[in-house]
Amino acid sequence: MARVRVSLSPLLFVRSNVSPPQTLPSITSRKLTVSASFMSRNSAIETEAASLRTGGWKPMCLYFTQGKCTKMNDASHLEQFSHNYVMDSQLNAFKLNNLKPQDLEYLLVLDLEGKVEIIEFPVVMIGTRTMEFIDSFHRFVRPTAMSEEKARQYIEGKYGKLGVDRVWHDTAVPFKNVLVEFETWLTKHQLWEKETGGSLHQAAFVTCGNWDLKTKVFQQCKTSRIKIPSYFMEWINIKDIYLNFYKRRATGMMTMMRELGIPMRGSHHLGIDDTRNITRVLQRLLADGASLQVTARRSISDPNNVNFLFKNRIV
Repeated sequence: MARVRVSLSPLLFVRSNVSPPQTLPSITSRKLTVSASFMSRNSAIETEAASLRTGGWKPMCLYFTQGKCTKMNDASHLEQFSHNYVMDSQLNAFKLNNLKPQDLEYLLVLDLEGKVEIIEFPVVMIGTRTMEFIDSFHRFVRPTAMSEEKARQYIEGKYGKLGVDRVWHDTAVPFKNVLVEFETWLTKHQLWEKETGGSLHQAAFVTCGNWDLKTKVFQQCKTSRIKIPSYFMEWINIKDIYLNFYKRRATGMMTMMRELGIPMRGSHHLGIDDTRNITRVLQRLLADGASLQVTARRSISDPNNVNFLFKNRIV
């Protein structure tokens, strides 16, 4: 099957409120494979892109982001929800003159949700050479260490107010299952191999703070009774990059977006939306000439020990 690189460089990512999606169905892999089903969606995708260019933003279908949308032929559903990762008109205006060569070829933006256990695992992958969007991985995660009733209350409190609790209940799977799917996704992009293990190939995770990979994944692996995967041992804290490049402190995503004049898209604290918005901040840093380096590394011999590699960092 012929393969093409789908360039949606500097993009805007959108979000989904309620109603059915999957994981970027047929546009997975470093050189995205265009399948017949993907081609059949072109007209809907082109319509959505045109709509966004004229200011008609709409939330992303969250079943689609997980590869589970069954309503691609439903006109009313397509009218209500986006099924396309489209360009942000503001990011389109970024100049690439200051874009610097990076040691890493790919960046995986990760922003987990869940205080007790992880309940959402979203990743957005971009290339550093052109800042282009490459792929996305998104799964809702079902807690395994709490009762069904407690989990139900937890999800209603977290996602009910966003109107996406139904999608969560329809699609969530245990953390172990998510990691199996995620490792398949990493392997498909040639970023990691289970047989050899080790860190990511020419790629690194980007997080907004150290909590996601220093604390939460570590805790969740203990709860799930699994060894922390080797690819989670190092990451880039975008707050530290922001501090050292712009010479000003930013306490979180919203502060960075406000200071850079990037409008918020979607719902804050919906993981997939936050991940896309953090990606837009990351693209701006790249466009302005920032160099991306690993800022934290966990000790392989003593996983409780994390070394922070920047002298000037957000504590």
